[in-house]
Amino acid sequence: MHVSKIVSRRGEREYVSWLVRCSFREGGKVRHETLANLSALPESAIEAVRACLSGKTLVTAGEDLRVVRSLPHGHVAAVWAQAKALGLPGLLGPPGRLRDLALALVIARVVAPAPKLATLSWWADTTLGVDLGVADADSDEVYAAMDWLVGRQDAIEAKLAGRHLGAQANPSRMALFDLSSSWVEGRCCPLAARGYSRDGKKGKAQIEYGLLTDRPGGRWRCGSSPATPPTPPPSCRPSPWSRTSSDSRIWSWSATAA
Repeated sequence: MHVSKIVSRRGEREYVSWLVRCSFREGGKVRHETLANLSALPESAIEAVRACLSGKTLVTAGEDLRVVRSLPHGHVAAVWAQAKALGLPGLLGPPGRLRDLALALVIARVVAPAPKLATLSWWADTTLGVDLGVADADSDEVYAAMDWLVGRQDAIEAKLAGRHLGAQANPSRMALFDLSSSWVEGRCCPLAARGYSRDGKKGKAQIEYGLLTDRPGGRWRCGSSPATPPTPPPSCRPSPWSRTSSDSRIWSWSATAA
């Protein structure tokens, strides 16, 4: 048995019929016997009958399927797409393994901030690790990528300065600097030093950190430095690390103490 499609014309109109037929040979000729008319059935039902009569095994959708592995994708794909739209991969540096690791670290920091070892296992739990080719990375590679990124800091900041502080983007040629500080627990931080505590935390080493932005607030440089001597903070004070290669004669700096 098989399903046949019969097309007939009457005047300008065309009619299509779907028939279940049985073919046999009689007197040296092939003859067809119609067993059922399927024309009233929906197309999906007709295809199911055709597949069944052709020897295929039909199953209900989803019944014989088993999910072996399902990785979250949408959130990391959205952040990665935005990073590419902003030109972040090219900003970080030339293509390579270290850049892919650094980019994956940045995306992970946006989506799921965590210690580096936890980030390594998180890459394997999303599609990000496979998409960027870093799913097999180990902790040594991650720390090597961070060292590479530190070496690229000046070049990255120079590109950001050109993008946000150029004459076209920033006609007023103004940069804003905000300085803050925090106390540090422990004794091993090379940036920690005795200094004025804005938090009023006496007896603790301090670390200063600042943020340099363009006028709308788009940050393009941040960093830290040892604390200043224990003197009251003035309303405006330059940070020890805020020196830049830009010509200071054409820049206005606005500094605030947090």
